[in-house]
Amino acid sequence: MAGHAGEKWNKYFAAGLFMTGAAVLLGIVGFFWTPYSTTAMSAAERFAAPSLRHLFGTDNFGRDIFSRVMKGMGTTIVISALVVLFSSGIGVLLGALTGYFGGLLDEAVMRVTDAVNGFPSILLALVMISLLGSGRQNLILSLGIVFVPSYVRIVRSEYLRLRDADYIGRARLMGVGKARVLFVHILPNVLPVLWVSLMIGFNNAILAESGMSYLGIGVLPPEASLGNMLSDAQGYLQSAPWYALAPGLSIVWLVLGFSLFSEGIRRRFE
Repeated sequence: MAGHAGEKWNKYFAAGLFMTGAAVLLGIVGFFWTPYSTTAMSAAERFAAPSLRHLFGTDNFGRDIFSRVMKGMGTTIVISALVVLFSSGIGVLLGALTGYFGGLLDEAVMRVTDAVNGFPSILLALVMISLLGSGRQNLILSLGIVFVPSYVRIVRSEYLRLRDADYIGRARLMGVGKARVLFVHILPNVLPVLWVSLMIGFNNAILAESGMSYLGIGVLPPEASLGNMLSDAQGYLQSAPWYALAPGLSIVWLVLGFSLFSEGIRRRFE
């Protein structure tokens, strides 16, 4: 049984690592180099079909789609990573404090998280962006705030479970400070559960960013994003199907890769 579980761990982990590694590498390269300029237009090459010259074809402005997918992949990954970093940072801090100390702080924070969870996350993000305005920074802030409650609940439940453990009691008797107990003695034991949550959160951030950019309230043209590329392509699905296929499959590749990677991590800690 253990060997079978290890085999699945290797398969999921290896496939996820390959897919996410390829996507991240493509995105990083896209920030420094692309085969063509992502903003250069060419009326003579509008809707050119995929070829050796343009691997994914060109769009309605004659821009190279492969170059824009490279740049868009990097943009989506960076925004999603910042969203997860922002939301998990606040969520871990609040979850640790509420789970360990309880009391009025716990009541106040949990009531706020309950209120936030009472709204669909995308709807709440749309409302926040409508108030703050479109753009990359506001998108990161809005999605980050919306994702905070999920991390608060996960971390809080783990701290509630671990705060009365024997080794924590011994640390208190030895005079270990509360900050050290919180972040040196307990937090490492929360990381296996938190790691899987981070991967799931990254997937959710990718889909949310792509959806917002598709609606025109995330990353704004002419900057390339997988979401706004899909939005631009929707009017040309029959005449130039490759226009939508490239960013669409890129999103699927990203989400599937991180899903397999997180599944491999989860099976490792079972």
